Amino acid sequence: MDLYMMNCELLATCSALGYLEGDTYHRESDCLESVKDLIRYLRHEDDTRDIRQQLGAAQILQNDLLPIITQHSQDKPLFDACIRLMVNLTQPALLCFGKVPQDPTFRHHFLQVVSYLQAYKEAFASEKVFGVLSETLYSLLQLEWQQRQEEDNLLIERILLLLRNVLHVPADPYEEKNVDDDASVHDKLLWAVHMSGMDDLLKFLASAQSEQHWSMHVLEVISLMFRDQTPELLVSAGQARSAQEKQKDAQELELLRLKEQASKRSRSLQRGTRHSRFGGSYVVQGLKSIGDKDVIYHRGLHNFKNYTHDAGKVISRVPKRRQMAKDVEGQRRSALNVRLFLRDFCVDFLENCYNRLMFQVKECLIREQAQQHDETYFLWALSFFMAFNRGHVFRPDLVSETMSIRAFHFIERNITNYYEMMLTDRKEATSWSSRMHLALKAYQELLLTVNEMDRSQDESIRQSANVIKSNIFYLMEYREIFLTLLRKFDETKQPRSFLRDLIESTHLFLRMLERFCKGRNNLVVQHRKSRSRKKQPAIQSTPEALEETWQIVSEELRAAGFQVSGTVPFDAASEMPLEEQRTEAMVRIQDALLVRQGPEALSLLRAAREVWPEGDVFGSADVEPEEEMQLLNQILFANLPRAAPAEVEEEDGVEEIEEEEELESVSVSETEFNFIDFVKRFANPGIVRPYLLLLKSYSQNTAHTNHCITRMLHRLAVDLKMDALLFQLSIFHLFHKILGDPAVAAYKELVTFIKFVLNRFFALAARNNKAYMELLFWKNVGTVREMTEGRLPWTPEEAEELRRLYEEHQDSGVPDIVETLLPLLSTTTRTRRHVITQLVNMGLVDSAKDLKKERKGTRIVLWTEEQELELQTLFEEYRHSDDVLGNIMRRLTARRSRARVVDKLLSLGLVSERKELYKKRRRNAVGKSNGMTEEDFFSDLAGGQNEQPSDDDNDDDEDEEDDLGQSDDEEVPDRESLRHQERPKRTKGMRVEKDLNLGPMVQSLRQEGMSGPILWLQNCLNRTADYREEDGVSQAVPLVPLTEENEDAMEAKSFQRLLHKLGVRAPADEQETFWRIPTKLSASQLRAAAAALSVSEEAPTEEEQGGVEGSPVEVHSESETSHEQRVQALRALLLKRKRKAPAGRHRGEHLHPFGHVPRTSHAHYTLLLFNPVLSFFPFPDESPTVNDPELDPDTEAPR
Repeated sequence: MDLYMMNCELLATCSALGYLEGDTYHRESDCLESVKDLIRYLRHEDDTRDIRQQLGAAQILQNDLLPIITQHSQDKPLFDACIRLMVNLTQPALLCFGKVPQDPTFRHHFLQVVSYLQAYKEAFASEKVFGVLSETLYSLLQLEWQQRQEEDNLLIERILLLLRNVLHVPADPYEEKNVDDDASVHDKLLWAVHMSGMDDLLKFLASAQSEQHWSMHVLEVISLMFRDQTPELLVSAGQARSAQEKQKDAQELELLRLKEQASKRSRSLQRGTRHSRFGGSYVVQGLKSIGDKDVIYHRGLHNFKNYTHDAGKVISRVPKRRQMAKDVEGQRRSALNVRLFLRDFCVDFLENCYNRLMFQVKECLIREQAQQHDETYFLWALSFFMAFNRGHVFRPDLVSETMSIRAFHFIERNITNYYEMMLTDRKEATSWSSRMHLALKAYQELLLTVNEMDRSQDESIRQSANVIKSNIFYLMEYREIFLTLLRKFDETKQPRSFLRDLIESTHLFLRMLERFCKGRNNLVVQHRKSRSRKKQPAIQSTPEALEETWQIVSEELRAAGFQVSGTVPFDAASEMPLEEQRTEAMVRIQDALLVRQGPEALSLLRAAREVWPEGDVFGSADVEPEEEMQLLNQILFANLPRAAPAEVEEEDGVEEIEEEEELESVSVSETEFNFIDFVKRFANPGIVRPYLLLLKSYSQNTAHTNHCITRMLHRLAVDLKMDALLFQLSIFHLFHKILGDPAVAAYKELVTFIKFVLNRFFALAARNNKAYMELLFWKNVGTVREMTEGRLPWTPEEAEELRRLYEEHQDSGVPDIVETLLPLLSTTTRTRRHVITQLVNMGLVDSAKDLKKERKGTRIVLWTEEQELELQTLFEEYRHSDDVLGNIMRRLTARRSRARVVDKLLSLGLVSERKELYKKRRRNAVGKSNGMTEEDFFSDLAGGQNEQPSDDDNDDDEDEEDDLGQSDDEEVPDRESLRHQERPKRTKGMRVEKDLNLGPMVQSLRQEGMSGPILWLQNCLNRTADYREEDGVSQAVPLVPLTEENEDAMEAKSFQRLLHKLGVRAPADEQETFWRIPTKLSASQLRAAAAALSVSEEAPTEEEQGGVEGSPVEVHSESETSHEQRVQALRALLLKRKRKAPAGRHRGEHLHPFGHVPRTSHAHYTLLLFNPVLSFFPFPDESPTVNDPELDPDTEAPR
């Protein structure tokens, strides 16, 4: 900028600062006011940043501001104002303009500001300047936080920001044309920082507990200090080259030598012995030109191998939006003294600062106390310092703060967020891609560190690595992240370096997973079930069909005598208003009628009448059965408003999931993991293409990168026998280029694999001459199988046989005609797909969708008279057995679900309620020596059922109730498979009864003063058990602490461990606040848990024992108390608990956990259950006595 064009007022202000005479700066009397005026001018600059450019052209910072702070630092107001002005002048150009301008004029101004910033950075590379800054910062940090003023904190922050701004200035590629090991401007700046002692102050700020509020500033400065550095270069600084490095350099030199020799040979072949003026003209037979004639070649034959039809054509311009993304990461080797200083800094930082600083930064990010995109500094520091620790002297304790499952989760969540933003914010897609690359490198470094821990000599470190691996391999998100990133790779937004790190990370993850699976026969992991919207089968709604449906439903209801079981018509915890739920209840009644489930429709009608009695919408209170039949008839024929169709679950692998459905909600379950099945998910053209894209630059790739690519292709072609997946013309063209490379000897592994694939292709082409046409297309798994195994043609006889069988069974009414035809065909090798394809080709069916396999359990089959008679006979035979329903299910001729059998038994009037079909339990004699533990024996006395199930008695009451409520859509498994499926659930659910050893834990909590919360928890368990035992309904009940004492206990880690031990479930996600008593705990299990809390108390006094004289109740002192005494004590506790129950109930009342309370909704029950006032005071019919072991005899309050 021309100085003569400088604003006159700005020029006058700059002149009033002072002047430099030699090395001495003479300031004017109004220097401070002039600095403040410059700050005000910068505040009002225009969009072109004119003030900033004029000050940069005048070199105010180099000639005035820096001499002022170095020679007049004792003038604190002037020093503070100069620091404030320099922070403003050195702020990055991106912050000034918001983004890189697209307009040419503004782009010029942007580049001009950057050039001034580069001049500022060169001026700051002075030990004298940083010496003053470090001394000032040191004096401020010497003050205690109570003594610091607000101005002191502002000055500390401005010094850190000034250091950040100067380090952030990019290098000038045209001015700094330095080679490696030469000092650049950035290196000089770092050396000035080191010599002034500023690096030690940064380490102090990172490690001091009192200075933790500067953590984000410190981490940002450190990340800019290590710009363009790599951990590997810093680790090897000042050390002798290892044998591996020497071998690597020798291989690179050999590769260059081979290329040079090949180039010399090709040039010598192109030159003849003498110069020929006549190039020659030749006719190339068999190669057609634009017309029908052969190509005429007008050059020498030695150039013919480079002939192409594209020679001489204008190269088409690639649109900008389709150009490949460019790598922006720079890397250079700094001067040796700088690298040694940075290496020592890394060592000290890891030993003293890393864990504390990363913890503080993580807390700031989680609590959203940082600025936008500050998590990128965290991700960089994690990957850089963990890589340095792994290469220097591997010590996992130095990086323990970031070596956890929380770190994996944090990075995975950020990768997902960056990918979503890259799709939505297309203008800033490149920036989001760079952030995703940082997160990917951090994830890769975590995996490398875990892999290094797994090879440690310390057994404890290897065990920690196994724990981390078991978690990341179990969770679905960590296993599928690489599949998602490979499938969604976009070369126009993500650079080649991102793809390289992604492929190397995938290789490492698969290698770790494969090694982890070896020696483990049953590795259980999470499994995804995608929810894709499917059209519900259309129900016949014509008047004739409705009349037929009503005839069947009415006859069924009259045959059952209008006796039905109870149903809940609404959800008290739902966010839907009650009015909308009333409409939904009407729709549910109509749905039940349409599927011809009359008893369920009538049950819903009666339940809805009790919930919504106003207006007699569902009939009056004294309605007669015939009037109910008329209401049902009106509901069936009514045109009710309906919501959108529901979602149908479908497991992965049943059908190919389209890309549009991948972002829909998913549900997870547990399944046994198979490594080969997991690798099969990589056999997809969308995943193979990124590997081949990176393979195109094989000559620039490292040997490890080429190995990762070759290993993945080997897994697909050899391990999975899907070599035909690579039979594609572009792949073969790449293979031809590699084989023709002069330095092909350097790629032995890759060449061996290429020859294997080509041999397999030509062997296949000898059998199938259509393989050459398949080269033009990418192939999926089904095409690969057809290509390798071959399509078995249909002979005319087989086609006629299929036509005849189809016409015979077309109108037979079988549920699946294809399954009927398969065993009848003479050729047993035909599959379902073969038959469906041939039927479509023959025109017998219009589409393959017409023969879609029907899901099991969805057909509604009516009961015939013979089946009803068989059911009645079996019921009369086994009605007095312990397992009535189980014996009937095993002997029924027609297989039906348990729910359908129960509904039929109710409709026939053979049973009046479902409880009659529950399995009966045999209890062992009390005190019998059968190998029970003390906890098992106690829970047996308390009403628990701990005995091991026999082969014929495998389900508990909770499982039985779940089975009775099983939907008709579920498939009825055989008995052995049912046992195999339910045994893990039973083991998990019985944990409360079998593993209770709560003596030391409860005793410790009582010593901490938590007797009240323990008693509150015991009352909650007992009352929940009473409610579930009486109602037979299990719902998750929240533990709502309404007193301060109980609330403090619920937040204590020791009390939460007790809850975990009892089987109480913690809040599942951020939408839940309270702990919950899960539905899987039956009444007996809850009573056992509550009893375990009772017997874990200390031995009561004689007054507390009351009527149990001579029976010590000290349960956990087994060495002093005999088995018989414990039996008597536990019987006494059980007897006292039973005495609390009311003697009877009035008519119209329900036995509630709180005594005689009229039955209310579940929400009211929850409120009562956890109201501390109601919990700590008995009801009128439960008068406390001194002899009650659960009351304090002195205060008559709960102990």
